[in-house]
Amino acid sequence: MGKVPRWAAAATLGLALCAGTAQADRLVVVELFTSQGCSSCPPADALLTELAARDDILPLALHVDYWDYIGWADSFASPAFTARQKAYARAAGSRTVYTPQMVVSGTDHLVGTREMELGALIEAHGARPEPVVLTLQRNGAAIEIRADSPAPLPRPVIVQVVRYVPARTVEILRGENAGRTITYSNVVTEWREVGRWAGEAPLVLTAEAPGDEPAAVILQEDGPGAVLAAAVAR
Repeated sequence: MGKVPRWAAAATLGLALCAGTAQADRLVVVELFTSQGCSSCPPADALLTELAARDDILPLALHVDYWDYIGWADSFASPAFTARQKAYARAAGSRTVYTPQMVVSGTDHLVGTREMELGALIEAHGARPEPVVLTLQRNGAAIEIRADSPAPLPRPVIVQVVRYVPARTVEILRGENAGRTITYSNVVTEWREVGRWAGEAPLVLTAEAPGDEPAAVILQEDGPGAVLAAAVAR
């Protein structure tokens, strides 16, 4: 068995420590912008799979389409996810986008393979008081969304429904990852705005979510900006 590099062991230890101290009562949203055609992305994809095993994190893989020209069209890619990543870049004052990129709680951006940095961010966001209490009830093809805030919100938030596939394996035949078979986790299939909430009165909203795919609701400031609350409909 080969020796594990010291930096790799430290990175794994850093994330493990964070897993033990993060607050499980606040769900931390981690978005990964990735592509099947990006040779730097598989380690970040694998890291997202590790995060998917934790109940204090909502890791979501958004596949972008700007790698498709290089010889392999990503079967999960959507121009809408590319647009979302570009919106994050504009909100951060950046003119460029890249893969793999992770965004934690809508505000902190980092290269998707920086495990120790990611672990520290997850721990920090998980420990923050939740400004909104969000509860969901799945009723067949609909989700009953209820939210309340103990204090008025400084600005309105967007109510979003996210659908995703827990796992899917792809055999990549061309492009930078040609010959690899990769299993992707929490692959986003839809990211849809279903309303806006000023936060002055409790939110009561019904959103359609047909089918068997898992569904989550994310309350986020415009921009896109900070994620105030997230929950998965059971």
